Amino acid sequence: MREVNVNIITQAVKDLCIKANKTLPEDLANCILNCAKTETTDIAKKVMRDITDNLDAAAELGIPICQDTGMAVIFAEVGQDVHLVGGSFEDALNNGVSQGYTLGYLRCSIVRDPLNRVNTGDNTPAVIHTKIVQGDKIRITVSPKGFGSENMSAIKMFTPSANKDDIAEFIIRTVKDAGSNPCPPMVLGIGIGGDFELCAYLSKKALCRPVAQRNENEFYRDFEIYLLSEINKLGIGPQGFGGNTTALAVNIEYAPTHIASLPVAVNMGCHVTRHAEIII
Repeated sequence: MREVNVNIITQAVKDLCIKANKTLPEDLANCILNCAKTETTDIAKKVMRDITDNLDAAAELGIPICQDTGMAVIFAEVGQDVHLVGGSFEDALNNGVSQGYTLGYLRCSIVRDPLNRVNTGDNTPAVIHTKIVQGDKIRITVSPKGFGSENMSAIKMFTPSANKDDIAEFIIRTVKDAGSNPCPPMVLGIGIGGDFELCAYLSKKALCRPVAQRNENEFYRDFEIYLLSEINKLGIGPQGFGGNTTALAVNIEYAPTHIASLPVAVNMGCHVTRHAEIII
């Protein structure tokens, strides 16, 4: 049994909040650079240059990549051989978010009540997904989720009679209807299977997978490639001004489901689909 003081977790989450908001994952930054080279129209080229210049400016000045520093979504995998001491695990995570957003001068966007709309002042509480796994390590992923893209996300409870083409049509239509609202070029997280909430969870988790990494299952890998190609044929382009790059990647995660259902969730991430990870 390995003891871990929750103060270590608080410090780690604080650092991850700041890092994720100021630096894109390297694979996503490289994907943006590569896609910028494939644009053919002047306006699409200019918008992609503006996006890459913004990434450079954020790195140089040490400021957030986007003004919407998001709702903090935390995926935590806790080894079953870890003994947490010094306080509550969930409190430690939220304390880390609070410190990261206030001391890191990140915009605080969370309201305590969805109808009364009073800001909590420190971007807490976070959305926390905890999983118990084997081992004596703790893996924490912080994904600040902006809501320009989140608001364009969708879920549909298909019946088992739906086929691959039906699912593709729903995903592509969701992107088309969203237009420029999610700040394209976007990353799409797709969840297939499970039930209503697991499907949505899978779609959010998919956004944390490297954009250069395809699904290990050949069927879903090919489906990801097909969807990316079809979505980019829509011509929405960078920031909705037209072009070859509407999406940077399509990541699919799937799970077993009930014989009577076939849930599909589309979680949209803007071109700054941010996340940072640490193993303690």
